[in-house]
Amino acid sequence: MTDTLDKPVRHVYFLSNRTAITAETLGHSLLAQFPDTTFSSVTIPFVDSEAKALNIVQRIKTSYERSKVKPIVISTMADEKISEVINQSDALIVDPFASFLPDLEKTLHEHSIHESGQSHRISNQGLYESRIEAIDFSMLHDDGMTTKLYSQADIIVIGVSRSGKTPTCLYLALQFGLKAANYPITEEDMDSEELPETIKKYKNKLFGLTTNPKRLAHIREERRANSRYASIDQCRFEIKAAEQMFEQFKVPFINTATMSIEEIATKVVEASGLHRVSKPIIKNIGL
Repeated sequence: MTDTLDKPVRHVYFLSNRTAITAETLGHSLLAQFPDTTFSSVTIPFVDSEAKALNIVQRIKTSYERSKVKPIVISTMADEKISEVINQSDALIVDPFASFLPDLEKTLHEHSIHESGQSHRISNQGLYESRIEAIDFSMLHDDGMTTKLYSQADIIVIGVSRSGKTPTCLYLALQFGLKAANYPITEEDMDSEELPETIKKYKNKLFGLTTNPKRLAHIREERRANSRYASIDQCRFEIKAAEQMFEQFKVPFINTATMSIEEIATKVVEASGLHRVSKPIIKNIGL
């Protein structure tokens, strides 16, 4: 691997005439393949006029002149005229529309509409409403705050404090439309030889998250510095006890230490055999 100290910072611009979420997602996935390069990224959404595009082009050119390093532009611009302006920036342009639409048009025997406004059209009102309901459910049933509707949960994620339960459940709700509750495993639970009474009767809905002690200690240290809660010994104890509980009661679980939230949620869905919402509620959201 190349010493990153020998390589200059590379400026990256995520551009879109909508929210730029797609440009960011695609861009980060591509840039992650180059771990020896340091990137400095800027996201600029709603580039919806040629005047705005010209200002951005000048900004990119100025950056290039100062750094002497060719910038990268990752653009999901549906408007061809605005794209032509951006192409004058002297940067490396990564444009999925320009790359893929011509081949799709040829194969489908249809001209694309080049209207980014279509990207936010709700394609199924019922699916949209069910996903909003799932998000509300997950927020209400976060961290064991209430357990009264556990019978309605699609899944109940369990694990020690700060093991990633909350973001995983919200992602499951937002992306997959699943009613995901989460319940914290406490020291009191660990002292028992049974599953916690609150979740015992929902054993078939349980899924465990674990991590490694060093990572857990680091996360907890940011919340409660220099506390017993964040000590490496306490983290080792809790993780070991939680994993023993999972194994004893045959609760499926995964180690999330090296996973992103997206990966965790996908693995939870696959391992638990859940059926995600079959269609996106928003067509091409974030272009």
